[in-house]
Amino acid sequence: MTIAQDLKNVSVLWASVDHAEALAELHAGLFPEPWNKASFEGLLSHPGSTALVARHGNPQTSIGFIVGQLAADEAEVLSFGVVASWQRKGVGRKLLEGLMRAAKRAEAKRVFLEVAEDNLPATVLYSRMGFKETGRRKGYYVRSGGKAVDALVLSMIL
Repeated sequence: MTIAQDLKNVSVLWASVDHAEALAELHAGLFPEPWNKASFEGLLSHPGSTALVARHGNPQTSIGFIVGQLAADEAEVLSFGVVASWQRKGVGRKLLEGLMRAAKRAEAKRVFLEVAEDNLPATVLYSRMGFKETGRRKGYYVRSGGKAVDALVLSMIL
């Protein structure tokens, strides 16, 4: 099966509080300081939150997610990840495009996010989608061994 055929079998669905446990499990597999189920429940119960989950297979397995928040005329990506075996296959793009469509429907004018400067696959995706650097947080992320990495603040006008 080709990547394009595989991607056709990926569903992107709205995530609700009912998805909190699955999102927490995904987050734990992707980030060194994972958010727990209660964190996702609190976030997803907030009226300004928007979340999507990517699923694949039969039975359906969660392979990625994106969580954002809408406030006034701005949207922010709070957390976003795709399991390693599905990275660089278009799943992240599908999730990000879904969040941007939701932000547009909510009349947001701009989307913001932060990404570690050394996260090359993510920075390439964001650049290709039109995000531009609008700021930097020096030493925001600390890697194993104590190495500090800047967070790039990116934004895109919708």
